[in-house]
Amino acid sequence: MQYKQPISALVVIYTAALDVLLLERADYPDAWQSVTGSRDGAESLRETAIREVAEETGIDATQYALTDWQQQNVYDIYAKWVHRYPPGTTHNTEHVFGLKLPQRVAVKLAPREHVSYVWLPWQEAAVKVFSPSNRAAILQLPERN
Repeated sequence: MQYKQPISALVVIYTAALDVLLLERADYPDAWQSVTGSRDGAESLRETAIREVAEETGIDATQYALTDWQQQNVYDIYAKWVHRYPPGTTHNTEHVFGLKLPQRVAVKLAPREHVSYVWLPWQEAAVKVFSPSNRAAILQLPERN
């Protein structure tokens, strides 16, 4: 088994009208989130963000405004996923990005990762996500738009 790195990118995908794209996890029913994923190899965090957006949504992040928010969150890895990391790893460092689209776009989900998606106004999206760090990032959107 190849372990995940405890370094990840969280990408809040949103529109100019502050609608936010949320994805429902395949391995955690009714758990909604923004795009997120661990760094592969020595790729940059920006490369991680671009790759994860493409893998999870089919969106080419290089065609839109992808911004590194220069924000890091360190959190305990959820017990249900700790086996994916090297033995003894308990925390992940998440780097936050925003991807601004002019309007909502169609999404092509990675079926092994997500079962559905929804576009919601930012306030509703913040309530729906299960991750506190994801919620905090979404709540920053009015200041960052």
